[in-house]
Amino acid sequence: MPTRTRFVFLMHPKEFKQEKAGTGRLTHLCLPNSELHMGLAFDGHEAVQALLRDPASFTVLLYPGPAARNLSRGDLTPADLGGRRLTVVLLDATWSGARKMLKLSPSLQRLPRLMFTPTAPSRYLIKQQPQPGCLSTLEAVHELLDALERSGLDDYPQPDQLPAVFDRMQDFQIRCAADPARPGYRRQPYSTPAERTEAKGHSARRRANYFPDPMTPVP
Repeated sequence: MPTRTRFVFLMHPKEFKQEKAGTGRLTHLCLPNSELHMGLAFDGHEAVQALLRDPASFTVLLYPGPAARNLSRGDLTPADLGGRRLTVVLLDATWSGARKMLKLSPSLQRLPRLMFTPTAPSRYLIKQQPQPGCLSTLEAVHELLDALERSGLDDYPQPDQLPAVFDRMQDFQIRCAADPARPGYRRQPYSTPAERTEAKGHSARRRANYFPDPMTPVP
């Protein structure tokens, strides 16, 4: 799916080595105008630094926060690009991993930041998102492309493609996990997000009951 926007995926080593369901790599494979680089710190990464210095690009970091321009509010327009190509850098990692990557890369910290307001909750069935509003890399790019089209910054001719790839990947993982002929794949089938949320809350309550309140005197 061609795009005017160039996407640069910076993948945490754990995503590269350990993840069976790497949505960053899936997204990269769907977008010919994208690059993928693996690492933790990128200030010394020659290819990434060349992208950041490219005078023909308006390069931003997709990362939420008070200083970020919100595409959903129209904070970025074609006029802001000044004739340059929009390049979006994405950190493909867990939230804690992304924070570490950003901390180790001052050149990424200096980039203008871009964000959007999600239009729907995550459709991730096989993973637990840390909090409402968090999305996988694939879902984030889908939402971003939708917001870019509404802002007149790009075209999104196939809005069903990325969600369909995401659903097929998850369906494959769920079928594999439920297949007893695949020993060692998983010890048990995936539970639903609602069941995982309930179990997480039960575990937190159990820990709270086990460990005494530090302000309560212990006899």
